[in-house]
Amino acid sequence: MADRRFHASPRPIDEPAVIEIGPHRLRNRLFLAPMAGVTDGPFRRLCARQGAGYAASEMISSDTLLHATAKTRHRIQPADAERLVHAVQIAGADPQAMAEAAALNVAHGAQVIDINMGCPAKKVCNRAAGSALLSDPGQVERILAAVVASVRVPVTLKIRTGPDREHRNGVDIARLAERCGIVCLAVHGRTRADRFTGQAEYDTIAAIVEAVSIPVIANGDILDGEDACRVLAHTGAAGVMIGRAAQGNPFVFARIEAAIEGRDAPPAPDATAVHQALVEQMVGCHTLYGEYRGVRIARKHIAWYCRGLRHATRFRERVNAVGDAVSQRALVDAFFERPDAFAAAA
Repeated sequence: MADRRFHASPRPIDEPAVIEIGPHRLRNRLFLAPMAGVTDGPFRRLCARQGAGYAASEMISSDTLLHATAKTRHRIQPADAERLVHAVQIAGADPQAMAEAAALNVAHGAQVIDINMGCPAKKVCNRAAGSALLSDPGQVERILAAVVASVRVPVTLKIRTGPDREHRNGVDIARLAERCGIVCLAVHGRTRADRFTGQAEYDTIAAIVEAVSIPVIANGDILDGEDACRVLAHTGAAGVMIGRAAQGNPFVFARIEAAIEGRDAPPAPDATAVHQALVEQMVGCHTLYGEYRGVRIARKHIAWYCRGLRHATRFRERVNAVGDAVSQRALVDAFFERPDAFAAAA
């Protein structure tokens, strides 16, 4: 059956693209998508070690008053991963507030500012931010111009293909962004109205690639190396951005990188490798957020790592019932040390 996401004939993947974001030369074509509540420093470090060449922070509000909160400080903390650029993603609807937020983050060490105009969450769009801005190109231009003028570091942008399927204005927004000084553009292959339903489409991304000269990064429904190669061939994008496929699976980057480069995929991680990665994420949460909050944030990562494994449902129930770091670590260790730890659920 033909894949409805692809309509035009694929084109061959070029030689490995060199992606430069201002003075920063990325090591490969693989981007980790910023995901609120997920892509904190420990998670970005794990993904970078497994092959992600770029990983921006979680989205933060442009309201500079929020920068005094612990939650915001955690989100903008550098991942300290080798060769990983410190990029901070901001969102908001007011050009002046966005400019001030960008300048503040640069003053605190951000090397790249990424602007979110792709989030479809109601709480973001109801404030006329995120992907809601795609319906107002004039405001998009004012925000981009203000942010670019406020900092001396590269500014990048994340968008969707348009407000809805009848108004896919991604090409126009991309051209506008390039004129405003945006140096790299990530495009999720859904509209704001689609949220995360249905399938991503890549024809609009291919049209955007043809319309601008800055690097375009394709995002949406890229789950493995085969998906990545097909999307790169179809769109001509400079790189791919991986989101939900990396949750509980930072190893996906090494496998996608091998596929893009035409190499044999590395062996699938065994129980020991998965256990070690989860412990690193879990301990990182405890350290970054403190025990009370860190234990609770780690629960979702534990659930992702254990998806599809035998006894996972009962294990998650036990993990969710404990509230201290020592007990959480002991339960995780005991689960992965079982002889059948990596057996699939019946």
